[in-house]
Amino acid sequence: MSRPRALLGTGLATGLATGLAAVLLVGCSADPYESYCETVEEHQRALGEAVAEGGPDALLRVLPALRDLRDAAPRDVADDWQQVVGRLGALEDALDAAGVDPATYDRDDPPEGRELARPDTAQALAAVETQARDVCQTPLYR
Repeated sequence: MSRPRALLGTGLATGLATGLAAVLLVGCSADPYESYCETVEEHQRALGEAVAEGGPDALLRVLPALRDLRDAAPRDVADDWQQVVGRLGALEDALDAAGVDPATYDRDDPPEGRELARPDTAQALAAVETQARDVCQTPLYR
């Protein structure tokens, strides 16, 4: 191989290696949970107030915030968020269709069997709470 051709090959290889290293460093430095954790912190106060106030419509009042969290959720808890938000959305739709005020409905007698307190929903809610605490180092609500 001639010297100019060898230099060209070496330069090309060096350029490719440098470019690949830059891509890998940028890819590795981006925290895949950063946006989700920011969303958790953004909605903590509203979620905390809803939990503190209680009532049958506590989670329905913060459904838009819960939808934001679902949309920002990383893959490892996306299904759990979908379970929580899906059940709440179904309950909200059923209450609306039945003409029932969410603040006064009887949780023991929901319309059309749209119970929220199912074991899989409770487990999903526990999973998202644990994930926020473990990954984001902050509780889901304050």
